[in-house]
Amino acid sequence: MIEARATTALEHDLRPNPAVLCGAGGAVALISALSLPWPLAIASITLAALMIAGADIDARTYLIPDTVSCGALLAGILAAAFLDPSAPWPAAGTAIARAVGTALALATVRWCYGLLKKREGLGFGDIKLAAAVGAWLPLADIPLCFAVATSSALVTVILARLRGQGIDATMKLPFGAFLCPALWLVFYAGALAG
Repeated sequence: MIEARATTALEHDLRPNPAVLCGAGGAVALISALSLPWPLAIASITLAALMIAGADIDARTYLIPDTVSCGALLAGILAAAFLDPSAPWPAAGTAIARAVGTALALATVRWCYGLLKKREGLGFGDIKLAAAVGAWLPLADIPLCFAVATSSALVTVILARLRGQGIDATMKLPFGAFLCPALWLVFYAGALAG
């Protein structure tokens, strides 16, 4: 019975906060609808909803649900095909190739860190989310996405340190909470510029 209660509590934690999802999602939907052509606006709103949910959940639980990461991966592949109606199959294939490459790159970083430090530095949820990054972004924008995410995480750690919080090498940081908004932001900026 105790185990059932713990499972129910964990399942509840893996749901996004409705107020955060509706508030931030509504703002992003309005921004996207007013500034992007409709096909890109629909893609932006879809990605934003998934990324807001992922960031909210990861910030609270240090977990990125498969419904978010795999949903974003699938949505990215479908969006690639939808946004390139003249060549949907090659666009989807390219998105899949980028997704696999990005996930493998982050898995390699995870493996190397584990060898060097003898502890886990990235979770598998981050690797699945990296696949979504690859599916949504052009190859040239993928490093920018990770740079935005790591820079914002670094600023957060520096601010925590300045506030007097104890920071050490084993401190846990929900990287998905930074990578999710970075993915939407880089996608949106690219859609706005393109």
